[in-house]
Amino acid sequence: MFRTAARPSLALALAVTVALALLLPAAPLAAGVPAGSQMVRAATAWLDTLAPEQKARALRPYDDAARTGWHFIPKFERKGLALREMVPAQQQHAYDLLRAALSQAGYDKSRAIMRLDEMLRLQEGAKARNIRDAERYFFTIFGTPAETGTWAVSVEGHHLSLNFVVRDGRVVDSTPQFFGANPAEVRRRFADLPEPGSRVLRDEEQLAFDLVRSLSDEQRGRAIVAAESPADIRAAGEPQSPREAPRGIRRDALTDEQRGLLERIVRTYCAAMPDEVAAERLELLAAAEGGWDAIHFAWAGATEPGVGHYYVVEGPTFVIEFCNVQPDAEGNPANHIHCVWRDRTGDFDLPAAP
Repeated sequence: MFRTAARPSLALALAVTVALALLLPAAPLAAGVPAGSQMVRAATAWLDTLAPEQKARALRPYDDAARTGWHFIPKFERKGLALREMVPAQQQHAYDLLRAALSQAGYDKSRAIMRLDEMLRLQEGAKARNIRDAERYFFTIFGTPAETGTWAVSVEGHHLSLNFVVRDGRVVDSTPQFFGANPAEVRRRFADLPEPGSRVLRDEEQLAFDLVRSLSDEQRGRAIVAAESPADIRAAGEPQSPREAPRGIRRDALTDEQRGLLERIVRTYCAAMPDEVAAERLELLAAAEGGWDAIHFAWAGATEPGVGHYYVVEGPTFVIEFCNVQPDAEGNPANHIHCVWRDRTGDFDLPAAP
């Protein structure tokens, strides 16, 4: 529910906008309509439900410096308007915008991550300090959603940072794409929350375990770059990914079965996006120098669950990073995932650093 002091002007504006929202329920996604156009429609519908004071927080100029600021740590303050500051009808329109920006798989993953924050609140009790909250996810529009021109959207909170740029009705950038999960595997039952055994980011982790365990001793010598996992992914919160030479083993040094596993990892991260965005990522990957064979796989840390582990999959057009080293809220080791897809040609539709 909306948690703003009861000022008469705001209360009246909210009453009017919410009444209109309830009279005009959000339409389902239209088949065959490009994702960028779906996002224009959903963003406009959401903005139309907001009172002026809400819109002032939700809407910023496209060139606002906050557009390239991102992070996935728990924070009291973030850019944009939080779900907690919306009434249910406005929340539904915000979720419709999120759904328009992602595939069904990506949307389901995002909503599950939000629900894990409620689990953390219950597990941590007083330690949660009001920061663990399934409604502390913030929506921001940069520029004016329209079929012509350029605008952007950010959806961000603990363990979630999704960033999109839309130009002339087409999604031209969809990074950084960050998902996290604490716990990575649910170990305890809570009513109306993910069941024990649930793994929101199961494929992101399990496919990489399957790949590293399949390597021969000689292949491991190239793929495993450190005995211990780093503390986290690189360049967290930075506008662009780090420019470092790729490490690990190239795809063309893998067997056919191993190549298939590597491809499934890449496609798993792409599958969070609408089909056309995922397809464009894969087309750019294939068209780059060396194509699929130029992709490297590097591993650090343990090759069994419960001990810190980390991997990087990267090619000329993208980099994936995954880290599971921190304990969960109940102290289970290496049960806390951070993973990201970044654009080597430049996140936020900006040129990559030289």
